[in-house]
Amino acid sequence: MRIGIIGLGRMGSNIAVRLSRHGHDVVLHDRTPEVTEKTVARCAKGKATGVANLDEMAKKLGEGTDQERRVVWVMLPAGEVTENAVRKMGNLLGPKDIIIDGGNTYYKDDIRRAHELGRKGIDYVDVGTSGGVHGLERGYCMMYGGKDEAANYIDPILKSLAPGKGNVPLTPDRRPGPHDPRAEEGYLHCGPVGSGHFVKMIHNGIEYGMMQAIAEGFDVLKGRGSRKVPQDERYHLNLADIAEVWRRGSVVTSWLLDLKAEALARDGDLSEFSGEVNDSGEGRWSIEAAIEEDVPVPVMTAALFSRFRSRSGNTFADKSLSAMRYGFGGHVER
Repeated sequence: MRIGIIGLGRMGSNIAVRLSRHGHDVVLHDRTPEVTEKTVARCAKGKATGVANLDEMAKKLGEGTDQERRVVWVMLPAGEVTENAVRKMGNLLGPKDIIIDGGNTYYKDDIRRAHELGRKGIDYVDVGTSGGVHGLERGYCMMYGGKDEAANYIDPILKSLAPGKGNVPLTPDRRPGPHDPRAEEGYLHCGPVGSGHFVKMIHNGIEYGMMQAIAEGFDVLKGRGSRKVPQDERYHLNLADIAEVWRRGSVVTSWLLDLKAEALARDGDLSEFSGEVNDSGEGRWSIEAAIEEDVPVPVMTAALFSRFRSRSGNTFADKSLSAMRYGFGGHVER
């Protein structure tokens, strides 16, 4: 297929390269021309074309192909920049064309956009994309929402981006019929528009909790060597080795643990990191969705607030705690 890709950051650029390697023609645009040129150079020879603006992209996608519909993948940060790109492409495309948003857009924005574009006959598919910078080689896990016929039309693109079955054994008791075989390939049509980003949003909320638990566990392991514990209970543990052994057969084995082990193997003190952790929106939206449903999510909530905490240093709340402890018990800060 031929597909346009807007936004060639780490994810967008690698998606373009992977698609070109699988035989797709990609038409590429980034606001920085040098980035577009670099991505074209990384793609399979003869499979990529760079364009200077979105008007050129719309024209290029309609030239010299028997492809019925023009397809554009927007891979930009959630918010105004994606909103503008979708709006501009919506004014350049026509009935039956398809706009894909592969970023981390809030699912309610997807629903609104689909209604707006639908009045022009343009289909909109939201694709939650997980895999990060490793997706180029490993493939991307994708969760997408939209009309069936639009989702089916872009299936060759999604199938090329997905990791495939690989070495993951089939889950016992799965059988054709009640279960979608695409899930076994690493991509899934979740339902109507917005459902893809909704599933990805909760995926990231879970990720917050898992990362927080791993981080806290290793902090406790590290602290076991401190003078705060009795001498005969101190253990100076090798955290890199613990992460390594847990990767092999333990119940907490995961890709996140793999990444933790890699970081510890490079530097056991993690001195290259400041410890300030940003959040990209999905954690907050997950909690908002839980509130709408009256579903308790204490782990995800605590993980999000821990990220807030990481950015604030010693807060006024910390000072208040110290003041109250000193007030009632004479506890002096250490």
